[in-house]
Amino acid sequence: MFHKQPIDEIRDYFGEKVALYFAWLGWYTYMLVPAAVVGVLIFLSGFALFDTSQISKEICEAHDIFMCPRGDHSRKYHRLSDTCTFAKLTHLFDNDGTVLFAIFMAVWATVFLEIWKRQRARVVLHWDLYGWDEDQEEMALQLINCPDYMLQPYQHSYLRSTAILVLSLLMICFLIGMAHVLVVYRVLVTALFSNLPILGEQVTTAVVVTGALVHYVTILIMTKVNKWVALKLCNFEKPRTFLERERKFTIKFFTLQFFVHFSSLIYIAFILGRINGHPGKSVRLAGLWKLEECHLSGCMMDLFVQMAIIMGLKQTLSNCVEYLRPWLAHKCRLRQGHMSQDPELKDWQRNYHLNSVNIFSLFDEFMEMMIQYGFTTIFVAAFPLAPLLSLLSNLVEIRLDAIKMVRLQKRLVPRKAKDIGTWLKVLETIGVLAVIANGMVIAFTSEFIPRMVYKYRYGPCRWGPRPEVDCLTGYVNHSLSLFYTKDFQDPDGTEDPADVTECRYRDYRNAGDYNFSEQFWVLLAIRLAFLILFEHVALCIKLIAAWLVPDVPQMVKNKVLDEKYQRLLEKLRYPVPGAQMCRGPRAGQELLVPRSQGSEPPPPLPTPTV
Repeated sequence: MFHKQPIDEIRDYFGEKVALYFAWLGWYTYMLVPAAVVGVLIFLSGFALFDTSQISKEICEAHDIFMCPRGDHSRKYHRLSDTCTFAKLTHLFDNDGTVLFAIFMAVWATVFLEIWKRQRARVVLHWDLYGWDEDQEEMALQLINCPDYMLQPYQHSYLRSTAILVLSLLMICFLIGMAHVLVVYRVLVTALFSNLPILGEQVTTAVVVTGALVHYVTILIMTKVNKWVALKLCNFEKPRTFLERERKFTIKFFTLQFFVHFSSLIYIAFILGRINGHPGKSVRLAGLWKLEECHLSGCMMDLFVQMAIIMGLKQTLSNCVEYLRPWLAHKCRLRQGHMSQDPELKDWQRNYHLNSVNIFSLFDEFMEMMIQYGFTTIFVAAFPLAPLLSLLSNLVEIRLDAIKMVRLQKRLVPRKAKDIGTWLKVLETIGVLAVIANGMVIAFTSEFIPRMVYKYRYGPCRWGPRPEVDCLTGYVNHSLSLFYTKDFQDPDGTEDPADVTECRYRDYRNAGDYNFSEQFWVLLAIRLAFLILFEHVALCIKLIAAWLVPDVPQMVKNKVLDEKYQRLLEKLRYPVPGAQMCRGPRAGQELLVPRSQGSEPPPPLPTPTV
């Protein structure tokens, strides 16, 4: 674990493609160290606000503020002070450092890719594959396997492309529908858990946890389905070569996997609790069940719990299953076969009983890492510990992959490669999506914007700083809307005393008519402005970082340039008659140029021999 990977030895035995995977995984793990350190610092900085936050103090002391009932089967008011613990926990990941961490991760993703390109260039130059042509390699392999092989020309069919696009969109709609099934599950389970007295006020937490577990099981099932669908679509497209088939399959499979893994998170981050209406006039599913609401302490808690459970399960259970399944299969094959006592024959039999491999063996490893990279960057603003979990997982992942490939599986067919192929474009796409998603999380899910607006527009410090008072004093009362209990459609169904004449709920609405207040529209405008500003600033920083760090080191460029120059000298082994020396206007290099008109014509060049 603490030694440098033997990339050259991996290349000699498994080929360049596998060696580049381990080189990329090793560099990705190295780069996770600073991201994990910063994420942990941001998370720990929330402990400074654990007991000193003005918002937490107001929530913990709000014994006389009653919150409106949250569901149809729980017509019980609860005090705002009951959410004291969750309010303190929310500050661990929803604080002022969240914005800086999101921008840092956007820059980190760019720097990670740019430095990886430099690392790849050095490795490929060391392997003498910088100018390698994969199309020529593909044709050579086909000719070796079949001397009668005919060159396959490029083809394009608008009808076939349209059909594939339509089928892909239908599959994406189906996956989005699966996310809606999870929403229905959470609504029904909320109604069911509300009747269980053992849960008490922890119904929302239980729904979030069980919903995350169901989402994880859905991911496991739909991964198999997505691979089958992507393979069928790829075969229908009829790619020209194996490499082109691999690229097209990668794009289709990753797109489907992205919607499976992140559709539920997108719903929680940007839709949950925003289309529910208000107390007394709630939006209902099929006219029967009230839609699910955010956690008592805000939607960021829901997103944090969902991310923590899914990432925790994927980094633990998935790694265990990924290793135990081939290990058990290998042990079963050894027990079923009769091992000879001859040492030489015994080695042959041991190799024969190793697990078989297929074209997806390395592909599955890459896909697993891409999904992990998406969790590490896309919603990192809601879960600063994601880089740390990924780092710990990768330290184990490298060793498990090495053990599987060396001891449990037959050797993969060695294939040449000079980069990680389409996966690099996938990483670049995830980097752009991470900027957009984190900006939207901070703008619409986090309480960062409402806190800043209250601090400088409505709070006690709107006319200037006041050292004697906290600038967020009164924020809790400002952020809760007022509802009169007499406006409930079924007031007799409540279980609380009749002296509760008003309750509060999280929204910005007027008391009486319950329409959106002026603060809601001001906040919406500022949220949109912040989103545009954040994305432009983050993308500009990404572009500057990409420009500042060259993709190819100067040493590699000079080495390649020198090799081209030497090859050109070998081709022009005879000096060109009638040429004179000159110096370039910029580089100062001596070049051969023809004589001017009127000089003696050059003698003919000797005829080369075959």
